[in-house]
Amino acid sequence: MSSKLKKGTTGYRVFTVFNYIIVLLLALVCLLPMLNVLAISFSGNLAVSRGEVSFWPKEFTTVAYEYLLADEAFWRSMLISIIRVILGVGISMFLIILTAYPLSMSSQKFPKRRIYAWYFVFTMLFGGGLIPTFLTVRYTGLMDTIWALVIPGALSAYNLILMLNFFRQLPEGVSEAAYIDGAGHWKILWMIIVPMSKPALATIALFVAVAHWNEWFNAMIFMKHVDHYPLQTYLQSMIISSNFQVTNLADLQTLSRLSNRTVNSAQIFVGMLPILCVYPFLQKYFTKGIVLGSVKG
Repeated sequence: MSSKLKKGTTGYRVFTVFNYIIVLLLALVCLLPMLNVLAISFSGNLAVSRGEVSFWPKEFTTVAYEYLLADEAFWRSMLISIIRVILGVGISMFLIILTAYPLSMSSQKFPKRRIYAWYFVFTMLFGGGLIPTFLTVRYTGLMDTIWALVIPGALSAYNLILMLNFFRQLPEGVSEAAYIDGAGHWKILWMIIVPMSKPALATIALFVAVAHWNEWFNAMIFMKHVDHYPLQTYLQSMIISSNFQVTNLADLQTLSRLSNRTVNSAQIFVGMLPILCVYPFLQKYFTKGIVLGSVKG
């Protein structure tokens, strides 16, 4: 009864309205830049150069996307990014699951669990730095390969702790019953623990996928050839250089409607689409995985 009275008070209504306003402002901060990029990609060169485009296209044209469809370098970098995400998510999830399972056990089952756990926490606070990482990648023969973008940082301490805490929330009776029935740790992990951890798995997989998709700096260090750049590194180099080839354009009229800003905006928007398409399918797991994984057991 008291909770109903609190919800009906003026203070509660003001607090709710204030929360809605804050959430709406945060949503606009995320949405408006995307709308601006989309509008520029569909606008003509003159309207963009005069600064007339805000959130609605001016002098509507699809010439930027026509150029993009014919740009082999863009689609090659897109393919490299997709391969990187697939490999990165697969390797990271495998390592995180294998590491989190023993660390989630009690001290009686794994006496040195705290020592190893603090080791991973230490890596969150202190890192080797850029030069040692570069030398390690170089001397292990990973330079100019996709593995240089996937293997370093494959085991994130933050994601490990998230998975570890989620495993510790699972009922111990299920795994103990399987152990009594003769199941080993390997079977318990993959046949019982992993299927029960879909929310955490989906959440961490999304974290890893977004991190790999958006990361661009490592490729500039570890890749010698531009043809090996993933999408974000390719876009960064294009935006910085402000240069694109127009030899495949049909005529000068098409060229007059094309600019660096429209092409870059089209590339940026197309680069966002894969994550925007994948996220709705994982959204139902996202909140649950974050909340349960953040509770200390």
